[in-house]
Amino acid sequence: MKDEELSVRLREAAEAHRPDRERMLARVERGMAEGRRPARVVRPPRAAAPWLRIAGATAAVCGVLAFGAVAVTSAGGDDGPRGERVAAPPASSPAATAPAGLGALRTEDGPLWTDGAVDPHSNAYWAQSNVTLRTTRPLSALTVELRIALTGGVNSTGSWRSLPEKDFTVSATEDGGYLVYRWALKAGRTVPAGTHTFAGQYNHAEGERDAGGDYLTAHAVRVSGERASVGDYFGPDH
Repeated sequence: MKDEELSVRLREAAEAHRPDRERMLARVERGMAEGRRPARVVRPPRAAAPWLRIAGATAAVCGVLAFGAVAVTSAGGDDGPRGERVAAPPASSPAATAPAGLGALRTEDGPLWTDGAVDPHSNAYWAQSNVTLRTTRPLSALTVELRIALTGGVNSTGSWRSLPEKDFTVSATEDGGYLVYRWALKAGRTVPAGTHTFAGQYNHAEGERDAGGDYLTAHAVRVSGERASVGDYFGPDH
């Protein structure tokens, strides 16, 4: 067979060939399926080991206790008298309202002046309420009462005063929906002129506590015989 005749037959055979398109596509798809890799499974992070959770909780509790210990050693600030002022009872408070008939409290009466405030070192579990009492004359009798409304979790953790401990009878009781701290000057003792601090400490439910229902009263007798009574609320607008 001549070369020219062979070339003609090969060309005719090539032109007559029609590829099987469906079969080719099927082979390609099969090859792609065989070459695919399964998707990687992303597993959620493992929870912290039990000993880590316990260590974390212990550290948090220690931090709260340490904070409370710092507050115990902190005395209330002495801002001095701010002039005669009448403390009105809170209009409304989720904590508590003043007892019926208590009404407004005078923060200044003659030589006696007082102020009530929550200590800034208080935290989400523990608080200290400070009573600042200023007298320009010596006192022969004095009774200070601090009343903390019994909102969630309130219970006493102690109290202190800047005056000598041996000069006072101190109690902490629950009465009429309040935790009541009471400091009473013993007979024959005297409170000198100056600024003095009384403080009550207590635990409470977690979170910011509303002190709007808390208040204090102080009744005194000067050495000369005159009487004076003052009081204050602990609300934010007192």
